[in-house]
Amino acid sequence: MENTEYKPPLLFKNGHIQTVFPSLFRKVEDPLYKRERIDTEDGDFLDLDWSKNGNRKIAIVSHGLEGSSDRSYVTGMVRALKIEGWDSVAWNFRSCSGETNRLLKMYHSGASYDLEAVINHVAELKLYDEIALVGFSMGGNITLVHLGQKGKDIHPLVKKAVTFSVPCDLRGSSEELKKPSSKIYMKRFLRMLKEKIEEKAKLMPGKVDIRDFDKITDFKGFDDRYTAPFHGFKDAYDYWEKCSSKQFIENIKIPTLIVNAKNDPFLSESCYPITEAENNRFVTLETPSSGGHVGFVSFNSEKVYWSEKRTISFINGK
Repeated sequence: MENTEYKPPLLFKNGHIQTVFPSLFRKVEDPLYKRERIDTEDGDFLDLDWSKNGNRKIAIVSHGLEGSSDRSYVTGMVRALKIEGWDSVAWNFRSCSGETNRLLKMYHSGASYDLEAVINHVAELKLYDEIALVGFSMGGNITLVHLGQKGKDIHPLVKKAVTFSVPCDLRGSSEELKKPSSKIYMKRFLRMLKEKIEEKAKLMPGKVDIRDFDKITDFKGFDDRYTAPFHGFKDAYDYWEKCSSKQFIENIKIPTLIVNAKNDPFLSESCYPITEAENNRFVTLETPSSGGHVGFVSFNSEKVYWSEKRTISFINGK
């Protein structure tokens, strides 16, 4: 485990401030995406937003829960990668691109098959010599799950990975978000998820029950009712146990950076995989004292956040 040199700006040491500020106030210049839709093997689709600049290196960027390619932490990363000579493709989880997906199943923290589909699609284009994976929060969990599931059989073009604010223990993170101090986040997530479920119910009448949704107050309630049955898990506990990335870290076989700030309001103590990282020479865990959840705010003339600079440094091998 390593602690890094990140120092928050004055008045930004609080984890909640670091978490909330970027989503409310950060504006990133449009990275000029070009959208592509690809079909999945199970008859669904994924929407990919490309930032192609003629480079031979590309980063595949995975967003967080109820995020999308348009979130400032994604567009900020894409912009920084472009400046440093990398192409990017930011993929949207099922139902996160602005259009409801076709199937009953949507997305979840262990949906590594969709990330694999994106990797294979990018590789088949034969435009790139190197792929890096960059994941935030849930997207970070999916990234680590994929790396651990594949182990030494990871696609040969995938050379490095960087993840931020990863809920490596889904049960621990879910319980952390039940606390009064995180009530504002939980309410926001449930409000957004309700909109997704309502759209799904319109698309599939009779298959999705939205009655009494407002009685759900936490992720256990949501995952028991929707995530688990939609995706073949017994219940929320079964889902959390099988899809937590912590158990997969030991089998990662490419250089991988995990950055989880100590003041992240979404993460329980069990979300800091100290032992797992110490026992795998390919994995570097950094736990800066500040940063919040997908925060790491920086003010500079380049308008580049610390997380973006750290990513570039790691994937460029510096």
